[in-house]
Amino acid sequence: MSAATRRRGSLLGTLRTLLPYLWPRNNPRARFSVAAAGLALVAAKIATVMVPIAYSRAVDALAPKGASAVIVLPVAMILAYGLLRIGASSFGELRDALFAAVQQRAVRTVALETFRHLHRLSLRFHLERQTGALGRVIDRGTDGIESVLRLAVFNVLPTLFEVLLVTLVLWRVFDWRFASITLLAVGSYLAFTVGFTGVRLRIRRTMNETDNEAKNKALDSLINHETVKYFGNEEHEARKFDESLARYERAAVRSQVTLNVLNTGQAIIVAVGLAAVMLLAAEGVRAGTMTVGKFVLVNTYLLQLYQPLNFLGFVYREIRQGLLDMEQMFQLLDAPIDIRDRPSARALSPPERLAGRIEFEDVRFGYRPEREILRGLSFTVAAGGTLGIVGPTGSGKSTITRLVFRFYDPTGGRILIDGADIREVTQASLRAAIGIVPQDTVLFNDTIGYNIAYGRPGASEAEIERAARLARIHDFVRRLPEGYATRVGERGLKLSGGEKQRVAIARTLLRNPRILILDEATSALDTGTEREISAALSGLERGRTTLIIAHRLSTVVEADEILVLDLGQVVERGTHAELLAAGGLYARMWAMQAIEGEELPLAEHAA
Repeated sequence: MSAATRRRGSLLGTLRTLLPYLWPRNNPRARFSVAAAGLALVAAKIATVMVPIAYSRAVDALAPKGASAVIVLPVAMILAYGLLRIGASSFGELRDALFAAVQQRAVRTVALETFRHLHRLSLRFHLERQTGALGRVIDRGTDGIESVLRLAVFNVLPTLFEVLLVTLVLWRVFDWRFASITLLAVGSYLAFTVGFTGVRLRIRRTMNETDNEAKNKALDSLINHETVKYFGNEEHEARKFDESLARYERAAVRSQVTLNVLNTGQAIIVAVGLAAVMLLAAEGVRAGTMTVGKFVLVNTYLLQLYQPLNFLGFVYREIRQGLLDMEQMFQLLDAPIDIRDRPSARALSPPERLAGRIEFEDVRFGYRPEREILRGLSFTVAAGGTLGIVGPTGSGKSTITRLVFRFYDPTGGRILIDGADIREVTQASLRAAIGIVPQDTVLFNDTIGYNIAYGRPGASEAEIERAARLARIHDFVRRLPEGYATRVGERGLKLSGGEKQRVAIARTLLRNPRILILDEATSALDTGTEREISAALSGLERGRTTLIIAHRLSTVVEADEILVLDLGQVVERGTHAELLAAGGLYARMWAMQAIEGEELPLAEHAA
């Protein structure tokens, strides 16, 4: 566990982590707003504490001094009372208005930083996490920031400041007994609230965990709804979801019961403190040492404190819960970035100036130390050349793609592009030079035009249509009622496999990369669609360094060289004709696919 993680592991540490966002560097305007909001807070509470004094003096002025006394209307005190109430409300609203921009900017900054950090994390991190859980952590974390800033700045600090002022006034106007009872009541209230809230926070953690679990199961089930229907497992999914809901239900009931106990205890403490001070004040009036106005003053102060104190329990719980939610989000920020640009990293040459030569030099890699996938892999793809990579399932073909994109770093050896080790160049420049058409094309739940333009955000409509024509999908899109504005649905499910592949090809054409990777781009298609896609891909490959990872051997027939992998090693290499003539693993795979009807007859390509 990192030092930062340990530091943020406590709630106070989480709060310290938030403070720089509240008092941002190089932003004098935000700092001025915070300072001005603080002054408005002080002014509002001073006005609030002065209100009962003006009220009590007005009461004393109206109280008759004798049987024949003439009551003098205390106009000044009544006007002062009204002005002080206006001031307390106005300064409070001014405080909120000044702090609103700072609060929202802090929420935005933390959320954006977390989002960017998640995208910087390696593929390994995301494969080990559930996307729904990450979304929930960010949602609750940003909500927690809003709660903490709003409640701590607008409620806790003002209330504590008001308690201090009221205590000083009671001591000054009356005696130490009034101040002591008030402080004792407030201290007991806070101690009881803090202690009991610790118990409730453990229940809150359980609620968060079960809520995450339920939402993840629901999301995973709905994303894979076709698979659920294929196997008729709707009730199975419902039972799994209900088990999580049942655990959440039990935690939620415990949370509510403990809340009721907490509220009852708080009410008892406040009531006892209020009764004790009122008895002292009543005794003073009876003995003639206190006026009715001062009795009203004590009563008003305590009633005025009662409301924020009663609310303070709720505020404290919400702040603790908000800090807990923030803690989880800040832990995401502490997640280590496995793949980083080195301090000395330089940009790879722009795609238009890049030759595109790829070299693997004795590359070794395993997703786990105990299981090596690639075992000393070496090959070269000449600039503008085409290399086909085939082999049985699990031979390491797709791992090569992830290493070229630098989603992972090899555990041994080097990968070079135009002689530069890809670990020595920036990831952004590396990926800008590479385009991919994957086997499983996942599209955003947006329009066809948006998904094509994703290859180069900001592309013009004419450029999008040109890429679609080259990918042979423009005519299909034009026949749709909404054309390029047609939404493709979640993960592109409204389109067929061939249509999604054409969108992927158009997206890559628009990107215009120097290096092209076709990762089993036609393996899931029927023969007719495959031929159409292959024709589009042939135009995409022209003039680019191309790496074709294939299950269907017909897609690599024209490659300059073909590598046959088995258990992470090259067991054969050569052209299609050479490999057939060798009669090895490639020839056996070709013959098997020919028998299954997936390839042309052996003799047709053997000549």
